[in-house]
Formats: sequence, C-alpha cells, structure tokens
Amino acid sequence: MSIIAAFMVPHPPMIVPEVGRGSENQVEKTIKAYEKVADEIAALKPETIIISSPHSIMYSDYFHISPGAGAKGSFVDFGAPQVKFDVDYDEELVNLLNARAEASHFPAGTLGEKRPELDHGTMVPLWFITKKYKDFKLVRMGLSGYDLLKHYEYGMMIKDAVESLGRRVVYVASGDLSHKLQDYGPYGFAEEGPVYDKRIMEVCSGGRFGELFDFEENFCEKAAECGHKSFVIMAGALDGRAVEATQYSHEDVTGVGYGICSFIPKSDDEDRHFLDARLKLVENELVEKSQKSDAYVKLARASAEYFVKNGDVMPLPDDVVPELLNVRAGAFVSIHKFGALRGCIGTIASTQENLAQEIIQNAVSAVSKDPRFQPVTEDELKYLDINVDVLGEAEKISSPAELDVKKYGVIVQSGYKRGLLLPDLDGVDTVEQQISIARRKGGIAPDEKVDLFRFEVVRHY
Repeated sequence: MSIIAAFMVPHPPMIVPEVGRGSENQVEKTIKAYEKVADEIAALKPETIIISSPHSIMYSDYFHISPGAGAKGSFVDFGAPQVKFDVDYDEELVNLLNARAEASHFPAGTLGEKRPELDHGTMVPLWFITKKYKDFKLVRMGLSGYDLLKHYEYGMMIKDAVESLGRRVVYVASGDLSHKLQDYGPYGFAEEGPVYDKRIMEVCSGGRFGELFDFEENFCEKAAECGHKSFVIMAGALDGRAVEATQYSHEDVTGVGYGICSFIPKSDDEDRHFLDARLKLVENELVEKSQKSDAYVKLARASAEYFVKNGDVMPLPDDVVPELLNVRAGAFVSIHKFGALRGCIGTIASTQENLAQEIIQNAVSAVSKDPRFQPVTEDELKYLDINVDVLGEAEKISSPAELDVKKYGVIVQSGYKRGLLLPDLDGVDTVEQQISIARRKGGIAPDEKVDLFRFEVVRHY
C-alpha cells in the first residue's frame, strides 16, 4: 500500500462555527467542499493521515515531525476553548521517517519540539475529518526555510517510508493561498495575490506538479501565501504516479484565498518524476550560463568550487585579466540555488591588494561564512548561480530622497554600527524598505539617528 489519496485544503479558524459565530457562512462553498473531502476520507478508511501545516513548528534548515504518542489542542487562541482535539500519532511511521532521514543525512526529524499542542493548520482539517471518521493515527509535520525542490524531496522520502510499511495513508496538505486578494481583507491587497491564486489553482486542478517549482520566492512573498511548500511536499509524496486531480472550490471573499482539490493516485508514470527533471534542467541552464559568464563571475565560481572541494583558499590564477589586477574595490559575491539566496558576503571597500583577490576571498566567505546558511557542500556546486557586484565609492547624502532602489545601494551608519544593502534586489521596491533592511543588518534600531551613504555597483552575471 501507499498514499491512496491527497487533498489540498485551507485552514481558516473562522470556518469552525464556534470560532466564526456566523461569519463562516460567507465561505459556504469552501465548507461544502471540505465536507466532501471528509466524506471521501471516511470512505477510504486510511490507517494514517499525514498533515503538513505551515503553522506547525518550522525551522529554516530542518523539517520538524511531531514526536510522541499523540497530542492535544483546542481553539482557545481563537475564543473557542470548548473545541478540543486529542489525537494518537503513528509512532511507527514517524520512527521510520526519522531513521530514513538520519541514514540519508536529510534534515528532518523529531528534534526541537517547542510546542507540542496542535496548531490551527492541523486542527481545521481535523475538525472536518473527525466529524466523519476517527479510526486513524496522525503524522503532523512542518515546513522549512529550504527551497521548493528540497520540500519535494522530503515528500519523496515520505512516499518511500509509507510504501515500505504498507500503510493505507491519506496526505492532507494544509495551506491557505494568497492573503492579499482584497483591499478590505485583513492583509490588504497586492497585485501578485490574485495572480498567485489563479496560477496555483490552474496548476493543482490540472495535476501539473512540475510547475509548482516555477513560483519564484519573491513572487510568493509578495502574494503572502502560506501553503505553497505544503503543496510541494504533497506533490513529492505522489512522485512518479499519475493522478486524477479535481478542483472542488476556490473562494477569495475574505481577502484570503481558500482552495480545495483532491488528487487520486493512479498508475506509475515515468514522466512524473518532477524533481529529476527539474534538476537536469537547472544543471543544463547553469552550464550554458557559466560558459557565457565574464571574468569576474568565472573567478568567483572557481574560488567557491576550489574552497568547497579542498577546504583552502585558491591561489591567484595565472590567467587573471589585467583589469582585475590593476584595480582595488569592494565587492560582493552572491550565490543563489534554485532561485533562493544561498550565501552573500562582501566588502564595502577594498581589503585586498587587488580586485581579483577581493573576489576570491569573498567567494570563499559566501560559501562558508554567511551566518544565515550552512556551508555549501560539494554536491550543491552544480546548482549554484553566482554573481559579483563591484562597488563604486560611497558618498554621503543628506536625505532618503537622494536614493533610488534600482540605481543606488545604501549604507546606514550609527557610530560603529553599519548596515549595507545592494541596489536592485528582488522584493526591495521602496527606499523605506531598503533603509529598514540595512538598519536591521547593522543592528540599528528604527529610531536611532543615522548617517546615509549611497553607492553604485557594476553587476556581473
């Protein structure tokens, strides 16, 4: 046996009558679709239900699985403490997932449970399901800060564990869509919101799981979705299987998107190994791009690869172009993997005897010393996209009016504290955002008096 069905569902607490107190009536289509999901699960009689929730425990570099024999929860945080849950966990499946993750050095497991109580992303689906069916055990898991491909790989590991145990399992991917669909909604409106909802419903209702990777991180952030990674794990859990996909409902009347779809696995399908296909595509694109890269990027890549493979700084190559040897300047080396930042370290002014050495040193730091990330490993190298920004001289300015997020980077300084942000970055659309982020990077409080500097860069791809 394996995963016998999967469902994409939302988790607004207001859909529970004791919480909504009448407001749930405005999402009647969603409620009816949810009840249909519960009926179908009851008819399937799964032994285990897996729920991935954006509101379970989440780490940047780890997929958390809830441990123990079970857990309790209630909607006390939403004014309905009388709505309670007490569930048993499938410890055998959880233990197997732990073992598989440890054996393959995959960052998942039961460590670090900060709060054992059930979260609302888990309880809303349970509220509907347990009205119709209760003879199951639960596996509850969170998302992570990893890229979409890592979430899909996690789903594949779940699929293998389920199949090895022979469980009848239903997967429930809990997640709302965009939170920025209406001006009157609690989060306001963003133009990316309706675009996200339209795209995600088309992709999921068509079972086109490979296209889940096409949603860029910055776009998803602007749309303020919360379920995309949950849907990607679900897709990975159905890897290599043809699916019958059906859309039950989509509503946006509250300003937040609620979508419900079902996915019934059918026969094996060699054309639906989407992770393998995407990795090959990315690798080929980066090989083609690296062949066209200029001397700055080629030097940065050579330095990064040399350090990761040898654990030492690369000697200055003999064939470095003169323009890199005859200039001193600050430079930033930025590394992305599958569209997400993987490391970025640089210097505001020159610290080395020439720009070539500056790039070599900063490439080493970008793959090994960025405190936001684990050091880059050798098996990642072929998937890294690298750019180099060479900084012009910084000039002091008198006000934010002299900044332009597309043209100028900014340095914010208060005494010995200093924060820098490069220009023309995805997701940074206003000067106010630019200064705010630079303040945070420098540990400078929002109300601290600062000096502002601007600089231009030459970006090399």
